[in-house]
Amino acid sequence: MIRNVLGSVVALVGAAAAVQSPFHSWYDDRLGRDYRIQDLFGGITGVSSSVMGSILLPFLFAALVTLVGVVLRSRWVVALAGLIVIGFTVLWMVRQGQDAGSLTVDGDGGGLRWGVAQALAGGLLLLLGALLMSGRRRAARTRRTDGPDPYPVPPDDRPDTWPPTQEPGPAAYTSPGPEPEADPYTGPGRHRAPADEDTAPYPVQDGNTHPDQDDRQGRDRYHPPHP
Repeated sequence: MIRNVLGSVVALVGAAAAVQSPFHSWYDDRLGRDYRIQDLFGGITGVSSSVMGSILLPFLFAALVTLVGVVLRSRWVVALAGLIVIGFTVLWMVRQGQDAGSLTVDGDGGGLRWGVAQALAGGLLLLLGALLMSGRRRAARTRRTDGPDPYPVPPDDRPDTWPPTQEPGPAAYTSPGPEPEADPYTGPGRHRAPADEDTAPYPVQDGNTHPDQDDRQGRDRYHPPHP
């Protein structure tokens, strides 16, 4: 978190320096905002340019990219902004060297001036800010590994344990079918035992004789007399 804040501050300072640099002298007494953007690709000319059509335009775009990178905490986006600033500054130096024959810094104030140095310094600050930023993914990974997991995954040999006490709990896999429901009826006859063969009455041999009458007459119903 601290690295992201520090890197963002450095990157914003670099972007501000890059945007302000075209308002200073770049070569001799000519301001950076007087160079047209098309002069960077076709050659330096003496034609003056409007503010939004000058070299200020790519620096404004780099500042916008820097803001997006700071909001997203993306070090790669901030580094891209730094490369844009340095790239256009170096391209201008190449075109100016071709037009003047050489690039010099004279003691009397001629040659390369403070505006070029400020633009290069702004681009380097943007790259430094990108290096200082830790990035969004790394910060999220650090938050996940700072403390122990309050609900660790149970081991493979004990899949039916419940964290954090690791006591046996419900099974991890249950049957897809519905469980049988208990019979809510609790009245008489709910648990009626099946009829016992030894207590079943012996079939009646005579149509006029009842099994109870055979018992009263002293007959053994388990060993009936043979006809």
